[in-house]
Amino acid sequence: MTPYPGYFTFYWDYKKGKIWLEIDKFDTEFLYYASLPAGIGSNDIGLDRGRMGPSHVVKFQRTGPKVLLVEPNYDYRALSTDAAEREAVEQSFAQSVHWGFEVAAEEGGKVLVDASPFLLQDAVQAALAISQTKQGNYKLDPARSAFYLPRTKNFPQNTEFEVTLTLTGDTPGNYLRDVVPSANAVTMRQHHSFVQLPDNKYTPREFDPRSGLGYIQYMDFATPVSEPIVKRFIRRHRLQKKDPQAAVSEAVEPIIYYMDPGAPEPIRSALMEGASWWNQAFEAAGYKNAFQVKLLPSDADPMDIRYNYIQWVHRSTRGWSYGGGITDPRTGEIIKGKVTLGSLRIRQDFLIAQGLVGSYEEGKEVSKEMMEMALARIRQLAAHEVGHTLGLPHNYASNYNNRASVMDYPHPVVNIKNGQLDLADAYTKEIGDWDKLAITYAYRTFPDASSEKQGLQAIIKEGISKDMLFLTDQDGRPEGSAHPITHLWDNGKNAVEELKHVMDVRSIALKNFSEKKIPVGAPMATLEEVLVPMYMFHRYQVEAASKTLGGIFYTYAARGDGQRICDPLPAKEQLAALTALLATLKPEALALPPSIIRLIPPRPFGYDENPRETFKDRTGLTFDPLGPPEAAANMTLNFMLQHERAARLNTNQALDADMPGFTTVVDRLMAETWKAAPEKGYKGEIKRLTEKLTLQHLTKLASNKQAASQVRAIASLKVNELKAWLESRITGEKDTAQKAHYFFALAQIREFENNPTDLNQTMPLPVPDGAPIGMPAYNYFEMGCEETCR
Repeated sequence: MTPYPGYFTFYWDYKKGKIWLEIDKFDTEFLYYASLPAGIGSNDIGLDRGRMGPSHVVKFQRTGPKVLLVEPNYDYRALSTDAAEREAVEQSFAQSVHWGFEVAAEEGGKVLVDASPFLLQDAVQAALAISQTKQGNYKLDPARSAFYLPRTKNFPQNTEFEVTLTLTGDTPGNYLRDVVPSANAVTMRQHHSFVQLPDNKYTPREFDPRSGLGYIQYMDFATPVSEPIVKRFIRRHRLQKKDPQAAVSEAVEPIIYYMDPGAPEPIRSALMEGASWWNQAFEAAGYKNAFQVKLLPSDADPMDIRYNYIQWVHRSTRGWSYGGGITDPRTGEIIKGKVTLGSLRIRQDFLIAQGLVGSYEEGKEVSKEMMEMALARIRQLAAHEVGHTLGLPHNYASNYNNRASVMDYPHPVVNIKNGQLDLADAYTKEIGDWDKLAITYAYRTFPDASSEKQGLQAIIKEGISKDMLFLTDQDGRPEGSAHPITHLWDNGKNAVEELKHVMDVRSIALKNFSEKKIPVGAPMATLEEVLVPMYMFHRYQVEAASKTLGGIFYTYAARGDGQRICDPLPAKEQLAALTALLATLKPEALALPPSIIRLIPPRPFGYDENPRETFKDRTGLTFDPLGPPEAAANMTLNFMLQHERAARLNTNQALDADMPGFTTVVDRLMAETWKAAPEKGYKGEIKRLTEKLTLQHLTKLASNKQAASQVRAIASLKVNELKAWLESRITGEKDTAQKAHYFFALAQIREFENNPTDLNQTMPLPVPDGAPIGMPAYNYFEMGCEETCR
């Protein structure tokens, strides 16, 4: 057999196709994790190249002829010198045995085991991921699986194994069929890493929710009753100054990130530049050249834990990028930072710029603004995802402080100059002030524990004194979230004022929209792909402004820190938001210019008839002029009439009669839709469509068992009031279209009264994929909380 000496020596048995593992370290903890060096290529399924699974602290324990791979339970501990106290906790909570090995030979305290079954398992649970995304039922086929020797290696501190695995199954879904040559056989590569744990010289740093840093936590049952039993420590890399006494010093070992050489130019240089912005933050924390970005050497393995890595990943559809890595769960020390950047992302940003300022004319050079904006975004994206690997979660409130953090999800800032759209300030060009504050909290060196505690509190106070706001996923992502500042893909300190600006930008973009938005020779039908982000340009700002309704301004305040704690927004601000949101429902805002409608024919031969990022329709092959208004109107109504938001409106009004209640919102909505003067022609059809959707949302809310009972009561009352209004109008109505509209609405109301939970309603058309600036998703890995992806 061929020996591979290293951290865990192993032998390759060529004739039998087996790996024999030599175990010489029993009851010695090490780090184990599985990863996916060669993936499937579908954002929807999520099995990306470079995906890393969760890390496990494990150890080998021998019992007679068997060796168990055991994972202790570090979520529950007793940090005590009393062995009995520690043992009581260990025996109170379950451990996990990952595998059992039979001893085949032993010599001098070492044993040899056949590790092949363990290494050839579906360790990243790819079959489960395929099943959970409804792409078929698959299982591992051992006959089509084998070791992949080019990346099976050994080093003094880590042992690496790689295998080629094939999953076989049936009933493949479209996502799977799109990316696999033969859908009944899905072949990928999986990787196993055994890694020596860091030494005990790392000092954990206490977590503070105001610091803007991610954390690990565990329960310490040795804690005195008078103190919190849950312990929290921030996630960060190990970093030490060469000269601890110097205000600014080089690092003993700088943090180096390596760039995937597979990224093409000029994208590669833009990514490296954006990632290197973090050196500005480390300088603010007292380090010189402590954060570096280099190109991965040709002889380096990107799956090797010794390399922090920025990977350029291809998928069949665009999707999320994310940053995470491997963290020592005992201490919070980040051992490996790993960034995954989706290669199609930059094309979406280019497409947005194309719709805003593009003008393709034969024989003329196209505007450089489009590529400049796309590269500016990719720089910011690289900085954002690397930030996660340095320990920072999202900060969706950075627009409150003039884009103070790259850890926000930024929408391009489009300015209007002399009636023209300007992209010069679309994205930030450096690290933010909030990011510097967070890195300073995580990495600044202090002389001793006492001065560290005081110094960290001083950093927190500095942020508070500058009114620096930090709020993250739990505050920004839920559809019914309440904070008026914390949103994804928005801009501006005031969401309502920014919505007005965004609507002005959208108006100009649609007015200027023409065939020149696509290159000469491109199929005219592909104009729709450029139209979608222009027509839906307001989508995220609508969501942001809707949170002002029933909105509550709050912070992660601690007792005595002087921060604003929790205040409902003034009635004036909420009513301004209501006015701005209702403006997005007006027929003139929803109507497409006739010139655009005439430019988009059915899809040509060879092009997908129903691509994901075009508008859905009700007219078959032809472009549906009512499809975009239906999707946009339904989007606004969905946010305005969200049941938790409605409940907050009621509660706030109950506490303060001057506040607008849910009744206020519905009455204004009915006045601006159903009870407004009828329109003619195209705008008349849009108005009727919006009114049907309004009724549909109210009946849905009235029958929603999760909604507050008073919210349901008000919705029911308003439906009944509309019924009476319709009955008073239908008899004298002479316009056939309008009379049919009233008749159908009355029929829907009567059906609702007879069977409120099973209405025969037309499902509203959805908005096309959008974030990431597309597919709404909640990616735990991308939050930077720990190493688990999705």
